[in-house]
Amino acid sequence: MTTSFQTPRVLPLREAPIARPTTLHALYRAAARIIAVNGLYKGDFVPDAFDREMTVPHFLRPMSIVAALKCATSGDPHRTSLLADEAIAVLALRVEVDGEGPLFGGIFDLEAHVDAWGDLESRTTESAVAVLEAAAVACEVAA
Repeated sequence: MTTSFQTPRVLPLREAPIARPTTLHALYRAAARIIAVNGLYKGDFVPDAFDREMTVPHFLRPMSIVAALKCATSGDPHRTSLLADEAIAVLALRVEVDGEGPLFGGIFDLEAHVDAWGDLESRTTESAVAVLEAAAVACEVAA
């Protein structure tokens, strides 16, 4: 007879803690992979965030850059983490919207700035992936 403590639980890759990035450059690369596979979403974090029309899990839907950074660290595009917040802050200082950086330094302002950059009409999935990859390289060089 075995107890629940003796029975190993196998977690899906998106939930396995070992699969989650622990450094900024790894997080940027993971977010780039998520966007490359699922696509860039312009608007809220994911389409149909309240599941009114879709049954596809949130982590399989197209998502914004902010959502991809959150999803890469926590497995959920709506749940935040300290590493995701740090990555959003660093990225917000790298991108400009209409020639300007973020107006304020609060995390919600930084998220809004990165989202505004991703929501530009000319923004494509490829350009978002390229910016995340460039941020990963810049973090590796700085480290």
